[in-house]
Amino acid sequence: MKYIIILGDGMADEPIASLGHKTCLQVAEKPNIDKLAAMGRCGMLDTIPAGFAPGSEIANMSVMGYDVPKVFEGRGSLEAASIGVSIEENEMAMRCNLICLENGIIKNHSAGHISSEEAEELMLFLQKELGDELFSFYPGVSYRHLLKMKGGKKQLHCTPPHDVPGTPFTDVMIKAESAEARETAEMLNDLILRSQPLLENHPVNLKRAAAGKDKANSIWPWSPGYRPEMKTLMELYGLKSGSVISAVDLIRGIGVYAGLKVIEVEGITGLYDTNYEGKAQAAIEALKTDDFVYLHIEASDEAGHEGDVDLKIKTIEYLDKRIVKPVLDAVLQWNEPVTIALLPDHPTPCAIRTHTNKPVPFVVYSPGELPDSVQQYDEFACENGSYGLLREMEFMQQLIK
Repeated sequence: MKYIIILGDGMADEPIASLGHKTCLQVAEKPNIDKLAAMGRCGMLDTIPAGFAPGSEIANMSVMGYDVPKVFEGRGSLEAASIGVSIEENEMAMRCNLICLENGIIKNHSAGHISSEEAEELMLFLQKELGDELFSFYPGVSYRHLLKMKGGKKQLHCTPPHDVPGTPFTDVMIKAESAEARETAEMLNDLILRSQPLLENHPVNLKRAAAGKDKANSIWPWSPGYRPEMKTLMELYGLKSGSVISAVDLIRGIGVYAGLKVIEVEGITGLYDTNYEGKAQAAIEALKTDDFVYLHIEASDEAGHEGDVDLKIKTIEYLDKRIVKPVLDAVLQWNEPVTIALLPDHPTPCAIRTHTNKPVPFVVYSPGELPDSVQQYDEFACENGSYGLLREMEFMQQLIK
């Protein structure tokens, strides 16, 4: 048996008044996903362990079958693995967003979805101006970057910037959760403040402003941690080989620690304009040699963060027609059976523009297994599925047989 997980990041939602109190999944035209639901078995999955915030790093590690409280060491260390940066002893890694501030308010978490080329120029500039024996900046993709700190203490309360659009940045700066982390918090907050005048008038930002685009005028470090100790999926679940396909450094980094090959696909962006066809074809080709593929699509999550209902519906329809259909059409013709699972990692409701920790709907089609009575895929139909409610690593334990 081979396995593919199709992960539509953040595509679950809450009922929306403008949609007749239905969700984006209920309204979207998604015949192929609904076909998968009718062929398979459905259920709900709680991806967020008690005491954890509903971040994509937590949720995707749960979906992959990890005991998150035992192995999680922050988002930065996972993203470091994706871009080939090692985390040494006595080093702390943090995700470092480039964000847009307007009159001291967090306008958005992505600096208007700044391009990777523009962002790399800014991050290299910050390394030159602010990098020293303690701090090191590393460029990633779009607004998502890496900050390393020697001797940093991770007992910090950091607010993800996508959780607080419209909030004065000074209200959500880093706070120490222990006396020993107080100096770390103070130094990081000072770094945020020092970055702002440097970035504000950088030529990249002046050009963006002239074009009517948001400036990347502050850094925002968050999710601190050290190097994680994770077993591979081969060790945990007896798989022989596997691959991960994603535009997001975080997911690729989890894949690296999970022992998966990172497959590069030209033209993937993490947004609605990503190369869906390229991702689908890469997944199909990978399944010919690997027995596990993790295919991650970020677009619905970004639409949710923007609060754009119409765009979120479009991203779900793109996922259906441009990912699920070609994958389903291909593997149903093969002699070797392929189990197909589809789910989001967490909801990202358009109304609040951030993640929640509610359970998400999932479907698993496994050849030879009797389907349940669910005929369509959404947050309410899947509650009636035969899997019932699973929690965290139980999903992977049920999937791999």
